[in-house]
Amino acid sequence: MKMKAVILAAGKGTRMQHLTTAVPKPMLQIAGKPILEYIVQALVKNNVREIFIITGYRAEVVEQYFKTGEAFGVRIQYGRQIVQDGTGKAPELAIDFIGDSPFLLMYGDIIVPPTVYGELIRLFHTRGPHAVIAVTSGEDVQKGGLCIFSEGFQLTTIVEKPSESEMEELKNAGVIQPGGPLWYNAGIYVFTPILFTFTAKLQKSRRGEYELTDAIKNMVASGYQVLGVPIIGPWYDVRDPGVLQSLQEKPPEFMLSL
Repeated sequence: MKMKAVILAAGKGTRMQHLTTAVPKPMLQIAGKPILEYIVQALVKNNVREIFIITGYRAEVVEQYFKTGEAFGVRIQYGRQIVQDGTGKAPELAIDFIGDSPFLLMYGDIIVPPTVYGELIRLFHTRGPHAVIAVTSGEDVQKGGLCIFSEGFQLTTIVEKPSESEMEELKNAGVIQPGGPLWYNAGIYVFTPILFTFTAKLQKSRRGEYELTDAIKNMVASGYQVLGVPIIGPWYDVRDPGVLQSLQEKPPEFMLSL
């Protein structure tokens, strides 16, 4: 069964300040192309040609640029997230598109080499888990999701933006090993449609949003297997003007080759 892809591209990107007045963050340009185009082209390299883009803020900019996707060698459908209440329930807009297929899910501001998508797809097909999550090390896990794994890179839980006291508790419990890597949620996944069983039950978090990571934690707690894939090589979260500027000034080679 061919893999489909869902891209979360609904946010304004408030940390980008004036840069996103006219366009959503995934449409900010690097070397003459929007961030979102690099994601689409990396998917094409892995023969993923059925794509669903979830838009929201300035949705028309995305839809007018990519249209049906034909010019990019893909078929694109769209769904609009009207209320910006997190990423937990947003994938439900793609339920009909997904059907019974496995699918890649990624944030529209994360740029990685095409090989990363290929590795997630390969692991999903060879080991048959219910989900795969990409992780990276070297990031400040207190700014995102700290992923905890057991043997065989099986996810046991995700701690979202852990506080200093939570980090200390995890160390004291032996969950975090001294000197060991801290695995940061890289924002790229493969899911089976079982995900929607758990997004349907989500409650809003303390931030007042539906969190995708809560659905993943509940999957794991219910006995579903979620495997991790460490990203070997570059991973760019275009989270703020500083990251964007550095990529604009010196785009990595893999981006220029897409």
